[in-house]
Amino acid sequence: MFEPVASADPRLRADPLADDTIARVLGTWDDGTPAMSRWDAIALVNRELAGWQTNGMLDGWKASLGTPAPIAAALEDYVARARRLPDWVDAGKVGCAEAVFVDMSMLSCTLLFCASLPECYVPADLASVLHTAGQLEQHTDYRVRSTAAMIFPVMLRGGLLDPAGGGVAQVLKVRLIHATIRHLIVRGNPGEALEHGAVIAPLLAEGRGLHQTLFARGWDVNANGLPVNQEELAYTLLTFHYVFLRGLRRLGLGLSKEEEGAYLHAWNVVGHLLGIEQELLVETMGEAEALFARLQQDGRALAAARYAPSTRKVGATLYARSTDPRPALAHALMRAMQDEIPLRALKAFPVLLTRRLCGKDTGRDLGLDGRVSLFSRAVFALGMGVTRTVDTLVRLVCPGFSISRLVTRIFGYRLTTRFLMDQTRPLKLPEALLHQVDGAVRGWDLDPQAPGWMNAIEQRLRPATPAPEPTVIKEAA
Repeated sequence: MFEPVASADPRLRADPLADDTIARVLGTWDDGTPAMSRWDAIALVNRELAGWQTNGMLDGWKASLGTPAPIAAALEDYVARARRLPDWVDAGKVGCAEAVFVDMSMLSCTLLFCASLPECYVPADLASVLHTAGQLEQHTDYRVRSTAAMIFPVMLRGGLLDPAGGGVAQVLKVRLIHATIRHLIVRGNPGEALEHGAVIAPLLAEGRGLHQTLFARGWDVNANGLPVNQEELAYTLLTFHYVFLRGLRRLGLGLSKEEEGAYLHAWNVVGHLLGIEQELLVETMGEAEALFARLQQDGRALAAARYAPSTRKVGATLYARSTDPRPALAHALMRAMQDEIPLRALKAFPVLLTRRLCGKDTGRDLGLDGRVSLFSRAVFALGMGVTRTVDTLVRLVCPGFSISRLVTRIFGYRLTTRFLMDQTRPLKLPEALLHQVDGAVRGWDLDPQAPGWMNAIEQRLRPATPAPEPTVIKEAA
């Protein structure tokens, strides 16, 4: 096992446990096991990960028969160590966070699309990796579904603490995927790349797949730090809890201080399982705001030094002359949401809502500050203003009343059914997760806080929930 040199810079620190695991899988085997190509080894690992469906299955987990001994040993050691919850976990706070997620239901999905994911693209290095992978510019729904495939198992009831939940299992999969990305980009154990101050030159790709593309892309560790490093992991975690909570505040639906603290705590447990260092986890919204601002400032400074200013043409939606990948990523996400809005007059809604939730600076970073018709801006501004005013006044006599909640639930329902429940899309959700998400979505059929007539409006305006494919139970041989 390679012992990396400790660095004070979180951009030069990654995840030794997961990185060493992948290095054992893809490195030289010296126990007499026949050699296997890196692509076959990765495919084999992915097949093993697919079997991690519930937290309870990780207890004493063993690799499948026929798995090469070095791979089996590496994965079994990883599971035994990585599945441990931190000593500081508070079951009460985790339960409170789960209740918040369930209560927000479809609104959570809207915030994912219009706040969390857009903010993910601001750091230059993270956007660069996503752009190379093609996960959003070419296959937007792939990125959305893979992100939701972690969020739902984590935040649904029992996701982190119940053996029948799937949150821990899913997070451990994601952690190994991160390590695989790092290993492929730096072409070895990230600790060794740091030791040698590596500049990895681009290669001709051995194929057109994601893994081959990452392996061939090239990387400058001195200039860029490690791919998917501790700073980027901490920033991404902030988009899942801090940006979510900030979005609720900006919609006039903010939670109590205790609920916000509980939500941060639950995601800190996730951060621990993802291999994020303790000092990069935050406990309060004040700490989260400060860390988020600092990391965004660093990301913007790096982008300013790396990318030429965008070249814009009046009426254009893509800035073809720009080398900055972030506008292209954001445009793909916005277009995917706009495709789900039937009324032309409301097509600008995702862009305008993202601007409101993320702010002017992020809108400018992502190229979302371009021209929007005066009519669309007026309708949106008037709608938001009237909504906040009416919600504030009516809640004095009817606490559960919220037009903002109604609109964002309808929009979130449409996005959820299109992007998560539709199994004809490129990335299919695992069957167990699909049925879990389906059960949650059907449980969100009514908003318990809203009056009956508002629920009737919501049911009339949202699309029908597609039925999941029936589960086929195979008899044991």
